[in-house]
Amino acid sequence: MKIEQIYTGCLAQGAYYIESKGEVAIIDPLRETQQYVDKATNEKATIKYIFETHFHADFVSGHVDLAKKTGATIVFGPSAETEYDAYVAKDNEEFKLGDVIIKVLHTPGHTLESATFLLIDENGKDHAIFSGDTLFLGDVGRPDLAVKSDLTEEDLASMLYDSLRNKIMPLADDVIVYPAHGAGSACGKNLSKATVGVLGEQKQTNYALRADMTKDEFVKEVLDGILPPPQYFAKNALMNKSGYTDFDSVLKKGDVALEANEFENIANHEGALVLDVRTEQEFVRAHIPNSIFIGIHGGFAPWVGALITDLQQPILLVTPEGKEQETVTRLSRVGYDNTLGYLKGGIEAWKEAGKDIETISSISAQELANRNKSSKIEILDVRKDGEYKSEHLEGDNVHHFALDYINDNMNSINAKQTYYVHCAGGYRSVIATSILKARGFDVIDIAGGYEALKKTDLPKTDFVCPSTL
Repeated sequence: MKIEQIYTGCLAQGAYYIESKGEVAIIDPLRETQQYVDKATNEKATIKYIFETHFHADFVSGHVDLAKKTGATIVFGPSAETEYDAYVAKDNEEFKLGDVIIKVLHTPGHTLESATFLLIDENGKDHAIFSGDTLFLGDVGRPDLAVKSDLTEEDLASMLYDSLRNKIMPLADDVIVYPAHGAGSACGKNLSKATVGVLGEQKQTNYALRADMTKDEFVKEVLDGILPPPQYFAKNALMNKSGYTDFDSVLKKGDVALEANEFENIANHEGALVLDVRTEQEFVRAHIPNSIFIGIHGGFAPWVGALITDLQQPILLVTPEGKEQETVTRLSRVGYDNTLGYLKGGIEAWKEAGKDIETISSISAQELANRNKSSKIEILDVRKDGEYKSEHLEGDNVHHFALDYINDNMNSINAKQTYYVHCAGGYRSVIATSILKARGFDVIDIAGGYEALKKTDLPKTDFVCPSTL
């Protein structure tokens, strides 16, 4: 028996390759599936099953493509309904894989069809659970993503409480836990950086598995502090339920080198968004007018999903050399399948063609402190709510303007006002300034973000409620 976790940091997501006696099961595969086919081929094995722990909201799974390529059976937990061929398992149903067994434990709560897959080894011993978003290390899945008209998030949280206590906690302490996500995922609140653990440790340390916890206490604690889900979550879940364009076609359409004139014509005629994925420093120095920055070296895919509201938005890319295919791939992982090509030769080719470029005004933290002494300036802090609450600049000219919700709050700022924008280190503030600048706002980026601002004599404060604009 072989188990391999294939972890993708950008999504904080774990897919799993399980092999026994030449038969393979893939759990929660990524959108690009050739890697699994190649791995099975190299090991002279056959992919027999594709197990999906639930309809994922934070990424588009590769289950549909992988089934078409291999003929493997897609397996969901009870109550799942799909628009493509899939096997909907019964609770406690067992699937033979070589010398091992994968048992389906229906664990609703995160979603109604959520399932945990119990791996029983060659000797009949419970070996591991692939817990999806039901159980994380340090947390459990948020129960607010599958609310229907006749169900509330409290109802789903109650189901999750029962699932954990009736299906997972009775298992032996030495059972290995392989979750779908680690720290950085928006599918939970307090996920561990670890990506593999054991159940006994979780029983001792995970707040949601406290032995003396009542259902009412669980519901209250698991719902406390949950922020609204990113806008793309529901759209990705629908793609995972309904199906999607095959990845190879998406990559072929997007991996097209365009000369500067052709790039500009497509941008104008197709209403394409120019997405620049270089570093923030490169973008600040020179970029195509009205382009948006989301650097591929940061939390690229989740930020794209949070900020670009239309999955069908035509996109043109400005990328570092050699990162073209990777960028198209990472966009497709969160459902953005309409990339139309990339700028051949990058920003230098654009300049050589005589095209206009723009820059971002950027000043140091100390220069901000100096300007704040001589005149009243307006400062936007675009960090997350928890970051802002822990510490921020003090003053009625300091406003919390979280990047996550910039599209919802655009009307709360004044187009006639100049704003100085900072985040923690500089990545998110350049994203924010690029969006605001493209929409006609006068913005200045603070290089180095709050880490640099902490070293100045600007007044700072501990927790207060964030100001509203």
